[in-house]
Amino acid sequence: MEVLMPRDYKAEYAKFHSSAKSKKDRASRNRVRREAEREGRVSKGDGRDVDHRNGNPRDNRRSNLRVTSRSANRAKR
Repeated sequence: MEVLMPRDYKAEYAKFHSSAKSKKDRASRNRVRREAEREGRVSKGDGRDVDHRNGNPRDNRRSNLRVTSRSANRAKR
């Protein structure tokens, strides 16, 4: 049986989430989600994500975006 250590969120943020690249990627993802909400393509709590087909969060061309289920989008890696 594997014993899991609790996550150190503070260290995780300092190491990855606070970098300039990560902040810009996150802002771009959030912007696309807000636009999709305004257009009525998604709504808060509906269990769907706005997926970037090519995996680049800053490529916000309409042809690169699609609405998928949360599980399908987050399983894709």
